[in-house]
Amino acid sequence: VQLQASGGGLVQAGGSLRLSCATSASISGIKYMGWYRQVPGKQRELVAVMGSGGNTDYADSVKGRFTISGDNAKNTSYLQMNSLKPEDTAVYYCTVRVFVRDYWGQGTQVTVSS
Repeated sequence: VQLQASGGGLVQAGGSLRLSCATSASISGIKYMGWYRQVPGKQRELVAVMGSGGNTDYADSVKGRFTISGDNAKNTSYLQMNSLKPEDTAVYYCTVRVFVRDYWGQGTQVTVSS
């Protein structure tokens, strides 16, 4: 299973970005798709996750600003990030759970300037 994340970049505070994660995994085997982020010296933290039934969950710090969605026809998940803050700066990783195994993308850098 391969995942390809894209869409990161540099944006000013208050701006928006949309991350994409294309996966080679079969939709029928995916249990959930999610996004995590990590800054140097800290543990990777959950940002948003979406189950196969469409249920979603978000970190408190991004609720109301970020939205996770998926396009089954394209085997792609998205993370729409609005009202970005400097503290959202991190490397963002997408992940999928296929049956009982987790797979990770390569990470995409998001930098929010103040």
